[in-house]
Amino acid sequence: MQSIHFTADLSGCRTHLTLMTDETGLRQACLEVVNRCGLNVVGDTFVGLPGIGDSPGGVTGTVLLAESHLAIHTWPEQSAVTLDVYAGNFSTNNSKRASQLLEAMTDLFDPAEVSHQRLQRGEIGAAHSAHTMGQEKLNDHSAYAYQLGPVLYREQSPYQLIEVHDSPQFGRLFRLDGDYMTSEKEEFFYHEALVHPAAASHGKVKRVLILGGGDGGAAEELLKYPSVERVIIAELDEVVIRVARDYFQSIHHGALDDPRVEVRIGDGLAFVQDTTERFDLVLLDLTDPDTPASALYTAEFFSSVKKLLNPGGAMVLHTASPIFRPDVVSMLYQRLQKNFTIVAPMGLYIPLYGAYWSFAVCSESLDPRKASSTQIAELIASAKLKDLEYFNPSTHEGLFALPNYFQKLVAK
Repeated sequence: MQSIHFTADLSGCRTHLTLMTDETGLRQACLEVVNRCGLNVVGDTFVGLPGIGDSPGGVTGTVLLAESHLAIHTWPEQSAVTLDVYAGNFSTNNSKRASQLLEAMTDLFDPAEVSHQRLQRGEIGAAHSAHTMGQEKLNDHSAYAYQLGPVLYREQSPYQLIEVHDSPQFGRLFRLDGDYMTSEKEEFFYHEALVHPAAASHGKVKRVLILGGGDGGAAEELLKYPSVERVIIAELDEVVIRVARDYFQSIHHGALDDPRVEVRIGDGLAFVQDTTERFDLVLLDLTDPDTPASALYTAEFFSSVKKLLNPGGAMVLHTASPIFRPDVVSMLYQRLQKNFTIVAPMGLYIPLYGAYWSFAVCSESLDPRKASSTQIAELIASAKLKDLEYFNPSTHEGLFALPNYFQKLVAK
């Protein structure tokens, strides 16, 4: 079972020093922090320890969690505390909650110095990694899994857990915080849907901003258009770029190092606020709305992106699964429709995501639904687009042919 194990050594603590000798007060404080972080208490034990000489004794405590545990030890004579937080990710990725718990407990004591350690622990079946099944939840009631195969790379970056597996079904696949992102053998479903309906309908795309997109797959699709002069990839996590260069050449085909592509490491929200450039397309190639990328799915952020678009330009993003997350889909389309005159929903099945998935092309004047199959065929021919595995004149029209239940979700 994939899991995360944090430890912290706090010295020179400056606040809540009385809790170091108060087992009842410390217990209450720990339970409040655990509950605030969304973890589930199943039991606890706190014991006051005898002092030495005139020095009061510290407290040792453990909070048993459905996800695993929090352990704390205090040394009042040294104004020191040690913490141990362990959380499993069997059915839900609890890495973020565990990190929040450690941070909140650290803040409780306001130490002058902190020493943190992170240990990524293995999956069930890791000793026989060819048989390890990696599960991902679709919602609170549904999940799916794929056989992962050997771990080729694993690193806990400052932002997320990054993993590369060599899977029997999809070749090399990429996971962030235990969630599937992309893979060698089926990446074209996602990347071609994200790029080509808008780019082909526009017909003269020159400048593009990709927020996220560190795997390089979207950039690679854009560079198939001879009109494209400049692509900026604004990626938060430098490790994603490095891992993509090392392990996913078959997805980006060198696009990350193409002279037309500029990679900027940093916060996409800040980039959008600070840039003076304008773009024909802005692609939000992000993790899901319930991840740290949530700030890039707000109505206010969509409004900021809209200001970056050239006349006839469009913003494109994925908008979750209408089957498994209709609440998220409906919420996002409400926010999009507040900001854009044209919001064109798309849908297709994405194998790695285990579901029918939705996208949207948003603009003030570009409506990809009005581009006929003949026009798309002419554009593909004139641009000499190559190596298209999903997109063609028929699938262009098919992407916008929505089932009735999906239409109801996105109706104004």
